[in-house]
Amino acid sequence: MINVALPKGRLGEKVYKLFAAAGYECPEILENNRKLIFENTEKGVRYFWVKPSDVSIYVERGAADIGVAGKDILLEYQPEVYEMLDWGFGKCRMAVAGYKDFYDDGTRTLRVATKFTNITKNYYASKGREIDIIKLNGSIELAPILSLSDVIVDIVETGTTLKENNLDVLETVVPISARLIVNKASYTFKTAAISEIVRQIKEQVTQND
Repeated sequence: MINVALPKGRLGEKVYKLFAAAGYECPEILENNRKLIFENTEKGVRYFWVKPSDVSIYVERGAADIGVAGKDILLEYQPEVYEMLDWGFGKCRMAVAGYKDFYDDGTRTLRVATKFTNITKNYYASKGREIDIIKLNGSIELAPILSLSDVIVDIVETGTTLKENNLDVLETVVPISARLIVNKASYTFKTAAISEIVRQIKEQVTQND
């Protein structure tokens, strides 16, 4: 059996539809029930829903052979997995945001609020900029408004929340989208089965572009 970790929510539902279209359907997963694991022994697949931020952990540690995770999670936590495919959806970007008229003159340490500390450290290290990271878990936009930070680094989709709080995107750090990831040991021992799934999924993704 190939174990597939799907992220709960719309992204996971969209991903499952592509798996089903590729021939790896499991009708039971669409039923209204509280089950956590769904399998189709004939197709050789077993699905389970997990919190999006946990998918990479399940895959890295081998509880799942295949999973779907955002590029932000992969960059932030750097799990030891193979990244096999860009699904091409769930698109957004990691960005630096702040007041539109903010100017970083480089004369003092830049205060940056974020929940993505590793992405932020790596981004500013590449620019040779000294920063003071303020780790927050929610309502990141509040930080510059209350002068807790100069700027924030966060995921931006439409930018509506920023605009409503008089903030703007100042720099794009990296584009983000959903990725298909595979456990390294699983790929070694289940190469044929996993490669076939990836091939079929790629065809579906291409057709849906």
